[in-house]
Amino acid sequence: MATVRLLSDEDLSPEARAVFADIRATRKSDFVNNFWRALAHDPVTLKRTWESVKQVMGPGVLEPKVKEMLYIAVSIAHACPYCIHSHTANARAKGMSEEEYRELLAIVGMASETNRLVTALGVPIDEAYEVG
Repeated sequence: MATVRLLSDEDLSPEARAVFADIRATRKSDFVNNFWRALAHDPVTLKRTWESVKQVMGPGVLEPKVKEMLYIAVSIAHACPYCIHSHTANARAKGMSEEEYRELLAIVGMASETNRLVTALGVPIDEAYEVG
């Protein structure tokens, strides 16, 4: 359950309306998800967050599917159900197969386990892994 009312298009301030227009144009879709509708209460945070997401998730060296898969992994690590669901849907739309998803989950699970083990054991970083 949301802690704020999700704003409809009719409830938006002019500033938030402009961000929603950019979201729709950038994504080539009329759909604006609940994350943006919750953030729309604060148009400054809405715009800043959208600009950052647009830059980071936009064209770059990494393929769009890979970016979505990385977002899934971090969302699992941070226990964010909304982000897990939305970025899994986005990754599938960008071509992630069920086999890739299962392998991603196996990697996330393995990394979580070994991260906890190395932390609990206080394993020092090998000199060979140090940068510089």
